[in-house]
Amino acid sequence: MKILALDSSGLTASVAVVEENILVGEYTINYKKTHSQTLLPMLDQVAEEIELDLNSIDYIAVAAGPGSFTGLRIGSATAKGLGLALKKPLVHIPTVDALAYQFYGTDKIICPLMDARRSQVYTGIYRFQGEEFIILQQQCAVSIEEVLEKVNEQGREAVFLGDGVPVYLDKIKKLVKVPFLLAPAHRSRQSAAAVAVLAQQYVKQGKIETAAEHMPDYLRLSQAERERLEKEKET
Repeated sequence: MKILALDSSGLTASVAVVEENILVGEYTINYKKTHSQTLLPMLDQVAEEIELDLNSIDYIAVAAGPGSFTGLRIGSATAKGLGLALKKPLVHIPTVDALAYQFYGTDKIICPLMDARRSQVYTGIYRFQGEEFIILQQQCAVSIEEVLEKVNEQGREAVFLGDGVPVYLDKIKKLVKVPFLLAPAHRSRQSAAAVAVLAQQYVKQGKIETAAEHMPDYLRLSQAERERLEKEKET
């Protein structure tokens, strides 16, 4: 099974190819340029370096949200375009799940935090039981206080990761009552390799879709949609 994975859901853009249990190539960048400028050139670079024939891909996995509305649209549009052109199925991976999956095998509670602005985070709560990936709290958009309270309720050591950690570090230190760790740099942001490996599990479970069916998960309304609804209420 060969999977091409894309993640442009957050500040980090990432492209990876996983074949069976081997990470063949990964290109990840977290620096200034918009994903519209970086994602396709990154894919081209990876394909060139590993001599990848895109027709040899079995599945295209994409981090489908939540996250940056623009980033999600770019990633989904890229995955849909490739899927339609290559006639390949897509694997729809929840962004927060893929972040958590980077800590495969840990005995700690895993809590990814993506800064969702407006005093909220995109988050979820996870743990592993052996090889089983257990979702304790499905990905959602909530206040930092709410998710930290739920982490405390687990009563176990936790690990926090994601771009929301530096934003809310003071609150983490103040409100978390259980022992906790902060993820190191190499596992603190989105990784297309994690998207690809989790996609392998989804494929085995039959969780695939066509390119035409694919839609990103925004979890909440965009700013433009919120402003439109507010104007409608005023009229």
